[in-house]
Amino acid sequence: MNFIKKIFDGKIDDSVHIKFQKFSKGEFKDRAVINVRKTKNAWKIGTTAEFANELVYVVAKKLTGKAKVKGAIISAKDLGIEYQGKKQFMGVKQFLIDKEMSKEEILDILEKHPHAFAALSFQAQDTILKIKAKAPKTAKPSSKGDAKPKADFCKLETQDVNIVKDFLFDINTDSKNVEISHDFIIQELVLPKNEKDFAKIRELAKRKGKIIRKINIEGKEQVKEKDFVI
Repeated sequence: MNFIKKIFDGKIDDSVHIKFQKFSKGEFKDRAVINVRKTKNAWKIGTTAEFANELVYVVAKKLTGKAKVKGAIISAKDLGIEYQGKKQFMGVKQFLIDKEMSKEEILDILEKHPHAFAALSFQAQDTILKIKAKAPKTAKPSSKGDAKPKADFCKLETQDVNIVKDFLFDINTDSKNVEISHDFIIQELVLPKNEKDFAKIRELAKRKGKIIRKINIEGKEQVKEKDFVI
């Protein structure tokens, strides 16, 4: 289940909280952008970087045997994983991956290092995943004239309707062309009580606000809202 669906279903967990740790108060427009195009026998899905780890998880779960995996695991910390190369810039480390990996090996990295960014490309059965092997941009409040981010950081081609349903959880998966974007409105930071450690405060602080889901189905627009404390 992707983090947007979790918010709308009221099933917020640690993985959703991690997504919002980088956000301050403010309005963050056109985040978590999704484009879905239905072809004769498959769906082509493009997204911004927010969905990378979840896409890697979903596709890895479909693996039987091993797949050729290329890309990078990106983190500010050393992860203790096997890698084929390493780059570092401004304290951000890119552990380059180019090897055969099993489902268990991929899932182990995701589960042990939930704060890391998994920019991995590989194929499992009828599903092909391609993610740009670079760090995503830091979230900043929107300003007038900001262009909507392109939904091309992650690209997925699949025949698995269940993956599509997870993104189009509130609309018909038979729609030929769908574009979705989200505004994150952070109204308040809820700080933990009786905590003195600044790092802990930053880690545990919750964001209170709402998400605005903007859906365009072949030119017809819908808008939905959901309050949250994350």
